[in-house]
Amino acid sequence: MFDLLFQPFQIGSLKLKNRLCISAMETCYCDIDGKVTPRYIAYMEARAKGGWGLITTELTAISIQGRAFFNCLGLWDDAHIEGNKKLVDTIHKNGAKICIQLGHGGRQTGKLEAEGEPVAPSSLPDPTRANKPEDVPRELTVKEIKRIIDDFAQAARRAKAAGYDAIEIHGAHGYLIQQFLSPFSNKRTDEYGGSLRNRARFALEVIAAIRQQVGPDYPLIYRISTTEMMDGARLNIGDTRAFCLMLEEAGIDAINASVGSHATKGFFPVCPNAIPRAYNIDYAEEIKKVVSIPVIGNGRINDPYIAESILRSGKVDLIAMGRSSLADPELPKKVKEGRIDEINYCVGCMQGCIGNLKRGCKPIQCLVNPILGQESEYTWRPANASKKVAVIGGGIAGMGAAIAAARRGHRVTLYEKSSKLGGQWLLAAVGPFKQECTTLTVWQKSQLQKLGVEIHLNTEIREDTIEAGYFDTIIIATGAVPLIPAIPGVDLPHVTTAAEILGLRINPGKRVVVVGGGQVGAETAAFLASQDKDVTILEMMDNILREGEPGVNYYLKKSLDENGVTQLVKAKVLRIEEHTVFYEQEGEIKTITEVDNVVIAVGSRSANQLGEKLKGMAQKVVMVGDAIQPGKGLDAYAEGFRAGYYA
Repeated sequence: MFDLLFQPFQIGSLKLKNRLCISAMETCYCDIDGKVTPRYIAYMEARAKGGWGLITTELTAISIQGRAFFNCLGLWDDAHIEGNKKLVDTIHKNGAKICIQLGHGGRQTGKLEAEGEPVAPSSLPDPTRANKPEDVPRELTVKEIKRIIDDFAQAARRAKAAGYDAIEIHGAHGYLIQQFLSPFSNKRTDEYGGSLRNRARFALEVIAAIRQQVGPDYPLIYRISTTEMMDGARLNIGDTRAFCLMLEEAGIDAINASVGSHATKGFFPVCPNAIPRAYNIDYAEEIKKVVSIPVIGNGRINDPYIAESILRSGKVDLIAMGRSSLADPELPKKVKEGRIDEINYCVGCMQGCIGNLKRGCKPIQCLVNPILGQESEYTWRPANASKKVAVIGGGIAGMGAAIAAARRGHRVTLYEKSSKLGGQWLLAAVGPFKQECTTLTVWQKSQLQKLGVEIHLNTEIREDTIEAGYFDTIIIATGAVPLIPAIPGVDLPHVTTAAEILGLRINPGKRVVVVGGGQVGAETAAFLASQDKDVTILEMMDNILREGEPGVNYYLKKSLDENGVTQLVKAKVLRIEEHTVFYEQEGEIKTITEVDNVVIAVGSRSANQLGEKLKGMAQKVVMVGDAIQPGKGLDAYAEGFRAGYYA
């Protein structure tokens, strides 16, 4: 079935064992001085063991001034070579090839990261930054441009000395090289601005300088944004096709074709699950039509069948997966061995990868893979002694605890009071664009079965149903229940909860009011509107969707708007009557009439009553996830998993 995925391939002089690549992704696992750490090596080693043909490092800074993130990989000093060589040797030892991505942040860095004044082709602030005065870049002089070109060349020299198999030049996503190429960010009037040839000059001079350092046969890959997907003056596919002819003529051995910049509306190039999988491939095909060198395709490809179908279409030559390799580093190995059902798929939630980077350059995490970034800690060594472990609650935190404990060799019993496993996560998968979320619970259930976990559904645990001392460890993962506010009329028959709507337990009427405009309320409203309901959101704060991931919220808000959901903010519900909702907005009492159903979605409270009651019933009693405090799935699963691993 997957003949092309596992067909050997060659980029210039570089021979790959298959066509599966890992895209460059920032991790913040290196140290503040840009040096390789054991954590970063362990992270990369896990992916080399997983069977990938080519692994690309994160964006590696060629200078401190060009550093786009804190704790990113650096190659601006010869002192960096030794650590990079250890990384390269580790990857080679495990049968993969490794490429280093070199780049400069330009205006997509700030004064703190650059340890000085940011620079760019033109003195235009980056739309993605806070635009503090100190972060507005200064226009580069020609002399400074030449120095940065030499910085690229010297970093390339170090990369070759460290043993890297290839270099990828980062000319995409709004970083410095794309800033020169794009009329959106380049307003220069000298030889580096204006015409396409002039705007391409910086990139071509970088390539020439690197080629002089590494020699004619060293593989060079160019990461490009085929289009910036913006209105007005911007990089478009027409210019890019022509530019790729220049790249081939300049000696580039392969083109990694992406889209967008971090200033593109819609959160390209790293997209949430609202964006179709393989969204970028048709743009990549446009490049393949005009060049004779290999083209790498990418863009939310998280399924091996999709990857194989793309190769069979002939639109690209290799497949690059980023977040899929975070979710399951062994994806190629599992596909090759026919273990498709064991793949842990990326669900496009953006919580721990892009979300962590946006929250102050925190080390990345993965919701579906709690081991990410902690590969040295979670080694799956057998526990010193097999214990009897009870897990109470079958949501993603409880199932994660049971899986981790069983893999360590413990005898695990899982209790769930409802008729199915999955908890609140099943409801999360009902909202717009989130159907892929079910792949996590499907994977977890298959793992529980494979590991022989004893499962009791429709079983509610009380303090008198567990024999004291029978279990060595009890993990309480009872989750959360909807918070019901003290609103007069909230107990009327036509008032329900978001959980009942998303659980498809109630078929609401035509006209629905949703009380609460947070993540759950907005998703419930969008779901109802997609079912041709007339929906109004009442939110007492001054805006909806105050929390959550910006990329996810962007498309959720777009869905609300496109489906005609009325969104009323600063609106406090006063009381609910049979067909009327009374609310106060800016001092005025208003009503919504002819209401068929009212949905309460104002938050959750922990279902933690068992915590105190089960104290002393086992040597170790641990509470995890929403049972402690309602929060993100990322945190709940990680807590449950950790409790199970150290049961």
